[in-house]
Amino acid sequence: MKLVTPAALPLKAFTDPVQAWEYACEIYDRNTAFIQEHLRNLTKGIVPPGKVRAHYPKVQVTSTSYLQQASSRAAYGFLHSPGLYQTTLTQPHLFKKYLIENFELILKNHSVEIEIGESETPIALHFAVDPTERVEGDVLLDLGVPLRDLFDAPDLTHMDDEIANGTLIPPAGGPYPLAAFTAPRVDYSLQRLSHYMASTPEHFQNFVIFTNYQFYIEEFTRLAHQWMEEGHEGYDSFVEPGNVVTLNKRLGGGTTGTHPSRQSQMPAYHLTAPSGRGITMINIGVGPSNAKTATDHIAVLRPHAWLMLGHCAGLRNSQSLGDYVLAHAYVREDHVLDDDLPVTVPIPALAEVQLALQDAVAEITHLEGLETKSIMRTGTVFTIDNRNWELRDQSEITRRLSQSRAVALDMESATIAANGFRFRVPYGTLLCVSDKPLHGELKLPGMASDFYRTQVNRHLLIGLKAMEILRNQPVERLHSRKLRSFAETAFQ
Repeated sequence: MKLVTPAALPLKAFTDPVQAWEYACEIYDRNTAFIQEHLRNLTKGIVPPGKVRAHYPKVQVTSTSYLQQASSRAAYGFLHSPGLYQTTLTQPHLFKKYLIENFELILKNHSVEIEIGESETPIALHFAVDPTERVEGDVLLDLGVPLRDLFDAPDLTHMDDEIANGTLIPPAGGPYPLAAFTAPRVDYSLQRLSHYMASTPEHFQNFVIFTNYQFYIEEFTRLAHQWMEEGHEGYDSFVEPGNVVTLNKRLGGGTTGTHPSRQSQMPAYHLTAPSGRGITMINIGVGPSNAKTATDHIAVLRPHAWLMLGHCAGLRNSQSLGDYVLAHAYVREDHVLDDDLPVTVPIPALAEVQLALQDAVAEITHLEGLETKSIMRTGTVFTIDNRNWELRDQSEITRRLSQSRAVALDMESATIAANGFRFRVPYGTLLCVSDKPLHGELKLPGMASDFYRTQVNRHLLIGLKAMEILRNQPVERLHSRKLRSFAETAFQ
């Protein structure tokens, strides 16, 4: 079939990171507009004379030496071997700060040029169209011509996680991957974020808190609205599902947008700050499948840290309801990542995150040193995929829990930590003991509401304080070398 394509744009070399980013924007905007225009014409009955195709922009760098001018302490921003490095780019306006910073590091650390041009990867129709734009679907169906005959459809061969999983084996000399995610993989996840979380990607912040209880979201929402009304100095707005934006009173105040008629599967809420330095909080619900889904998609935004803040079963008789558990190890019985990250791979505790959580606990509870041991245990969290694990043979499960030295059991923490390790996103876990099933200590009706009312606020404040501590650290310190493998991508 004949291809209908825009005029080819040349490959250009840059030593200015901003100019490189601008050219990537030019290519992307021109090519997506080309596809959109043909779709609009199709809704008017104008069928293109062939298959409409336009390509993603690409960035490539060629290194001729092992020499790098970066500090050996750097976790990213350098090219590991001589050769050609490439990646495709999407939505460069959304990723402006990220792309310019990574371009700057490569230019600084190596005597190279940043080359920007058109790739050979087609932009699928589904990714070229703004998901908020209404398309006259009935008109397209009446044409009797399958859309995939006229436009490129998403191709799963361009979207797998081989790079992030460390299973891609490039040829000697390259092309080596510059980034962990290709443009189609990023586009796929950006659309999933809008679908699952009812927020468009530009609202997501670089510090993300996951929770498994709606109580935390309700308290986060209450606190965020209070801060907006008080003119909080640290945050500019609060964004709720449906992109409902409440502006900080010091910036004029007011609310825009309409709440959706139905709740999304994993609603996201955002306390925004300049340069994405605010906090996003997401109720992922219960279970490792949701935990994997959420982190699979948020990872493409390259956040600086994510935390699990939720409830767990306490496994030690010395624990009390409301005590905290700071995870320093995980037993992975969630199974959803077994094909992507072998269970033999250890998931290390990250000192920067652990210390931030410890300091936050001390600051919010006004307890220090050994005193914190009265309300917090540091230990292993056992994450399981069976919500009714209590109904199994108790001798078997109790023995396994004891052998692992676990102090808490939940259904999400190891998944979130393991995906953080897999995607090079700093991670941590602080849980609150809500019951002790091994000791017959379950919440009674009425007792639960009292427990949540007294504990949720303090637990949430600890999580928020920990994120504020982390965002005041240098980004290069947060993105630990412990998360990098032998031949890493240069982009963070």
